[in-house]
This record gives sequence, C-alpha cells and structure tokens, in this order.
Amino acid sequence: MANLKEIRSRIATVSSTMQITSAMKMVSAAKLKKAQDAITQMRPYADKLTELLQSLSASLDADAGGKFSDNREVQKILVVAITSNRGLCGAFNSNIIKQCVSLLHGMYEDKQVDFMAIGKKGNDILGKKFNVIANHSEVYDTLTFDSVTLIAEELMEHFTSGSYDRVELVYNKFKNAATQIVMTEQFLPIVPAEEDETSVTDYIFEPSKEEIVEELIPKSLKTQLYKAVRDSFASEHGARMTAMHKATDNATELRDQLKLTYNKARQAAITNEILEIVGGAEALNN
Repeated sequence: MANLKEIRSRIATVSSTMQITSAMKMVSAAKLKKAQDAITQMRPYADKLTELLQSLSASLDADAGGKFSDNREVQKILVVAITSNRGLCGAFNSNIIKQCVSLLHGMYEDKQVDFMAIGKKGNDILGKKFNVIANHSEVYDTLTFDSVTLIAEELMEHFTSGSYDRVELVYNKFKNAATQIVMTEQFLPIVPAEEDETSVTDYIFEPSKEEIVEELIPKSLKTQLYKAVRDSFASEHGARMTAMHKATDNATELRDQLKLTYNKARQAAITNEILEIVGGAEALNN
C-alpha cells in the first residue's frame, strides 16, 4: 500500500505542475498576440528607413556628417546581447549566449570584446566569465520607444567617442510562435547599402544630404534597436508559449502513465488480497 501512496503523490504533483504550465502557456499566448502585432506593424517602416539611410550615409564621408558610418580598424567591439528577464522559454536565452560566445572565439578572437546586456538572463550568464559594461534589464518594465532610445544614445556615444570601433546586436528575430531566428546585426558603423546596377533610385533630398544625416540617422539607429528589442520580446513569448505547451503535453503523458501504473498496482493488490482470503478459507475447510 505504501507503493500506491507514493504513486498517488506523484500523480498529484504532476497534475499540479500541468496546471501551472497550462496557465503559463495561456498567459504567454495572450501577451504574444500584442507583441506580435507591434513588431509586424513597425518592421516594414524600420527596414525601409534603414535601407534609405544606409544608401544616404554611404555617399558621405565622416567630415560631411557621416560619423556613424566611420569604418575604423576594428580592435574593440561591443556586443549587445538581447535576452529576457525570465526563464522557462526553452533555448531562447541559451541560443543568444552561444552566439555571443561564438563571436568572441570566432571572428573577434584576437580583439577586445565587451558585452552590454539587455535582459537579466544575459547579464547573469555572460557576467560570470566576460566583461559586461552595463545591464538594461529594466527596459522590459515599460517597453517603449523612449526607454530604448536611452540605450541607443549610449551605444552611439560609445562609438562616436572611439570607445568601440564596432557595435553588434545579437537577438532573436520573431518568425512565428514556434520559430525564432538568432540574428547578428551590425549596429555601428552603418553598413553601406549594396549597389544594385539593375535598380537605381534617384532621390531628391530636401534639405541637404548632410542635414538629413545629422537629423535622421540617429532616429534610424534608435528605431533599429527598438525593432530588435521588440523582435526579441515577441520571440520570448512565442518561445515560452511553445515550451509550456510541450511541458503540458509531457506532464499529461506522464500523468496518464502514472494512473495506469497505479491502477495496475491497485488491481494486483486486490487480487493478492482475494487470493489470501480464498487460501485462508481453504485452509479452514481442510
């Protein structure tokens, strides 16, 4: 009977876990809808603005106002790791950490690489072995364009002051609830647009190109970072919803197996009791 009691306890534990994971799945699904709408609405605007200003900045040198496209010899790199503040979202955070470490030991092996964390998980893991100059996990408390703008201005200051020669963003790009794509995106200097001889667009600029660079490129960079954080935010809820869905399915399967085991054990115990009663009655008759 002690074995039956143990199985009943395990069934209750698994059932409780299943209720928690199911509730977390529904919460993430509700948050995902809002986050998905936000990133899908702003992505076309951000991509087109980046494309236009890349082309514009490439036509100017640093003295003409293109200070954000100044390609210096790369010796010091700042990698911005965009993760989440909470776990229970599958490989969402670990994929970002792996990509950051891959950059450190790969293309930037002989360079000075520092990290900036946006998200508590990235700061906790990277901070154990590497130099994390700042952590902006508070941005998720009120995820707005204004809150991300402060981080973008900090990154631009690091680049223009010469503290770092390149700034890279590492984040999860949202594709759908079940799929997130790890992206490594150069934030600074601005990547020049690839020349396409088959399609040349002639823009008329008003005011001058230099004034547009001075005013709009910082706004474009802020939008680019905001898009990356929004992408990561939507990916987090998608990853957590998928992880909790799988956890609920696994808990359901385990609970059913335990119930089957419990019923078999109970049936065996009842059968043994019947055999003992019948055996005792036969002994009395003899």
